[in-house]
Amino acid sequence: MALDRAVKDKIHFKRDVEQEHAAREWIESITGEKFPTEDYEEALHDGIVLCKLMNKLKPGSVPKIHTQGGPIKLRENIGLFQTAARAYGVDASEVFQAVDCFDKHNIQQVTLCIFALNRAAQKNNFDGPKLNYHTKLPVYD
Repeated sequence: MALDRAVKDKIHFKRDVEQEHAAREWIESITGEKFPTEDYEEALHDGIVLCKLMNKLKPGSVPKIHTQGGPIKLRENIGLFQTAARAYGVDASEVFQAVDCFDKHNIQQVTLCIFALNRAAQKNNFDGPKLNYHTKLPVYD
């Protein structure tokens, strides 16, 4: 049990809040909708926001978004998003696992997938907003 907690803590500390903020701003600018909650993980976990994003990048790529129903129905959104993202050009190695998002096991992997989706959008000549994020380089004296 302690090991499980240690692994979760390690993953949590790998999160990059600035990356998450940039991803959120990009998604909101493309979908034209604010996140349903301020909690980044919670807003993404059922896949609704991600499916809406995918449909803005490539209309019709997610034919049906489940907005209500039990966990099984909502979890289907994750699979629909994953399939659409791969078809759009996101490499399978950059697509997160369903548990990373739905069960909030590794939200950083979800964020990295969103960055990969941005790169695919540029390759597909998407003429909407680009995800803007610049890493801060360390300053040495």
